[in-house]
Parts: sequence; C-alpha cells; structure tokens
Amino acid sequence: MSNIKYRLDDYLVKNKLAESKTKAQALIMSGVVYSKGRKLEKAGTKISEDVHVELRSNKAKWVSRGGEKLEHALDYFSIDPSGLAAIDVGASTGGFSHVLLEKGIASIFCVDVGYGQLDIKVRNDNRVIVMDRTNARYLNERDIGIGLDLIVCDVSFISIKTILPSILKLTNEESYLISLIKPQFEVGKGLVGKGGIVRDSILHDKVCNDIEDWVNNQNGWKSFGITPSPILGKSGNKEFLIFAKKSKLYI
Repeated sequence: MSNIKYRLDDYLVKNKLAESKTKAQALIMSGVVYSKGRKLEKAGTKISEDVHVELRSNKAKWVSRGGEKLEHALDYFSIDPSGLAAIDVGASTGGFSHVLLEKGIASIFCVDVGYGQLDIKVRNDNRVIVMDRTNARYLNERDIGIGLDLIVCDVSFISIKTILPSILKLTNEESYLISLIKPQFEVGKGLVGKGGIVRDSILHDKVCNDIEDWVNNQNGWKSFGITPSPILGKSGNKEFLIFAKKSKLYI
C-alpha cells in the first residue's frame, strides 16, 4: 500500500472526480463521496493514493450547494423569476445563478469580491454579466445601468445589513429580495460558539427578527417571511432565507 496520502478534496481533483477543489468540497458536503461503503464527510480526511473512492451520485442538480437553498426559497414563497433582471450578490461558484438561469431569468449580474470562481456552465451563459473583484457594497447605477427586478444574496464575513443598502436602491418600483441569513455573521463575534457555529435557537430567532425589522425599515420594502435553509452551511451552521418585496404600497 502506498504511503502517499492526500486530503480528500485534493484526491477527488487529482483523480478527476471533481473539476476543482471547491467542487470537491461541495461533493463531500453533499454526502455522495464513499470509500469501502463508508461515507467520507470531511474534506481534510487523509486518503492513500491507492484507496478506491467513489461518488454514489456525481450528477448534482446545481453547480453548488447554494442552488438547493435558493430552489427551496423559490418553491416555499411561490416565486417565478422568469423574465426578470437579477443580481446575485456573493455569486461565488454560481449556485444561486444556476437556479435562476434554469428558471428563465432574463439577465443576471454575478457579483463577487473573488476572481474566477464562477462555474463555467454559468459563466458561459449569455444572460450572465460577470462582475469579479467587485464589492457589491459600493455598486451604483453607473455600474449596473438597468433597474433590477430581483436581488439574491449569499455573503459571508459581513452582515447583509452592511452589504445590501446600496443594492436595494438599484431596484425597480416593483422588486424582490431573497437573501440567505447566516447567524454567525450577524450576532457579533462574542456570541459565536466553538468552531464558528451559532447553536442557540434563541440567537437564531433574534437574528431573524432583527433582519426582518431592518428590511421593513428600508424605504418601500416589506418582508414576507423567513424559512430555514433545507441544508446546513459548510461549517454546520443553521441558515435561513428571507423573502421581501418592494412596492409603492409599502412606502
């Protein structure tokens, strides 16, 4: 047996079971990576190069786990995004964007501070406007050039109350917002537990209520509810999705 060992995510890329390390980690989190009948659940697990690893299902529906979250929100709140002009704040590999493209979005700005993360399947769609190395917090009308009908948001290491204000101002009179709420980036460092996880359901409720109040205080916006994400975040945090509408009726 070989003494050479690799991290599981590196092993998947090396053996062409995943296109990139990010995709490998998504597969591991999705629970489809197995060896000798045992599910492998940690990207850092050391694997010998001659150990057989298989994917029980390598046809994930979306390019990232984020797609499952947004698909759930669209279904739960009965939202039809077809024909809308959208922006994906914190696009990353494009899970949210992939869902919207499949559901008939007219155009979508994929905004991320990173570079080159967007999956090629999303990047190559002619409805996609890629905005890498862009901080959505500072976007203005000159950057976008059109009124937005839909905002979707999935950001980390920053509160959505910090990043969304400028984007909310770029929308049309009748618009929608679907944003992931990540308690670990909303409660403050002193309340985040071991491993970066917020486990207290009271804190979850407090964060969700706070975000909902904040949205309702934005000019013309009104929250229409919050639903738990169908899957946990990468680190094991419970997440939520808020849906809001903008209308002259709510001013």
